[in-house]
Amino acid sequence: MTTPLALHPDRLFPRDKYSRDIAKSLYSGVKDLPIISPHGHTDPIWFSENASFKNASELLVQPDHYVFRMLYSQGISLAAIGIPGADGKPSNVDPRESWQVFANHYHLFLGTPSRMWLDHVFAEIFKFDVALDSATADHYYDGINTLLAKESFRPRALFDQFNIELLATTESPLDSLSHHAAIQASGWSRRVITTFRPDPVVDPEYEGFSDNLKQLADLTQQDTASWSGYLAALRQRRAFFKQHGATASDHGHPTAATADLSLAECEHLFHKIISKAFCAKDAELFRAQVLTEMAAMSIDDGLVMQLHPGVYRNHNQTVFTGYGRDKGADIPVATEYVKALRPLLNRFGNHANFTLIVFTLDETSYARELAPLAGHYPSLKLGPAWWFNDSPEGMRRFRQQTTETAGFYNTVGFNDDTRAFLSIPARHDVARRMDCGYLAELVADHRLTETAAAELAVKLSYTLAKKAYRL
Repeated sequence: MTTPLALHPDRLFPRDKYSRDIAKSLYSGVKDLPIISPHGHTDPIWFSENASFKNASELLVQPDHYVFRMLYSQGISLAAIGIPGADGKPSNVDPRESWQVFANHYHLFLGTPSRMWLDHVFAEIFKFDVALDSATADHYYDGINTLLAKESFRPRALFDQFNIELLATTESPLDSLSHHAAIQASGWSRRVITTFRPDPVVDPEYEGFSDNLKQLADLTQQDTASWSGYLAALRQRRAFFKQHGATASDHGHPTAATADLSLAECEHLFHKIISKAFCAKDAELFRAQVLTEMAAMSIDDGLVMQLHPGVYRNHNQTVFTGYGRDKGADIPVATEYVKALRPLLNRFGNHANFTLIVFTLDETSYARELAPLAGHYPSLKLGPAWWFNDSPEGMRRFRQQTTETAGFYNTVGFNDDTRAFLSIPARHDVARRMDCGYLAELVADHRLTETAAAELAVKLSYTLAKKAYRL
């Protein structure tokens, strides 16, 4: 027996009919708005080469850490689902076999946002009417692969089908951006832009940091063994990224710590870092100072600054050694913001040309710290529920804990933060439904008029992201 696959039209809307009807009306006004995806991790080569995706496993399983971390938690090896090793060598597992493993365990995702996103992809994009399970694995695999071979399922065609107005990728400061250059030179009219992610050259504890600084020197012809030359090299790379469309930088530090040291203190600390005579406390102080330096550069070049701290990255050493970074073993930790951000905000928090978008994985900080900060400093905006929290309940909690203090206009809409291209429409649909549901409840409580709610629904779905990211 197969299980039917059908998405309920009222999914995620309020239970009571009065609020649900309002939510449905609000949703009808935003469901077809273009997608602004200002923070993500899709591969720009998809759009530069516009080659067909190879198979279902490569497209839907292997890029998505939400998927393989769940499988790994149930004792399924990453090798069994075709994840390449840390050396970059491709897996020798047959893609059909890895898809079967995924299908055999698809029940593990019940109740998770991943299940909601994937079912949306299966029903809305691939038009399946039966659920994925062990018995339907081949039906899915063959059906998906047949469609992927069609011109209409190439990346650029899907970009249009998904009604994406803009998509931002994220690259290392050492990246040549050759794929972005190829996109720009191709004459394709759609916007795929890069984002400046300097972690490899600003975190002394990042693997290969010393070699990364040497590569930075080679790229910029600056002396990255001196503090002034190092900063000049970073400015040069930021300008290079701007030439390739970047409107934002992105900083994934372990904490939100910032610092405001004197020039002499900076030079002394930098010498300790490059001479490898530093301790963990020095590394933290260096990252903190570089964040403040990046804020100063943002005022000069206009790049919006994003900060998403509070993650213990690569927690599973065995997985990191065998498969490298970003393999589902990044774990949230408690994060403090009020004292941590004060040095940076004291210098730049009131500056008209500076925007700092802060995300958190520590939901306890929303109402206590982040909403009050964003409700005061003109430069500070709150990123939406992110990563582990970009779920229906996480989105609801974000609005409940931030709106009364920060309002709606000190937030920046929605970003999907995904490596899985086909889930982008699903993620935005979930966000739009949840925001419309939240607004509907405010209308039902007579805290908002329906007219105001309709205007806010458009802003949360589309307008605020364009404004915040200067698009």
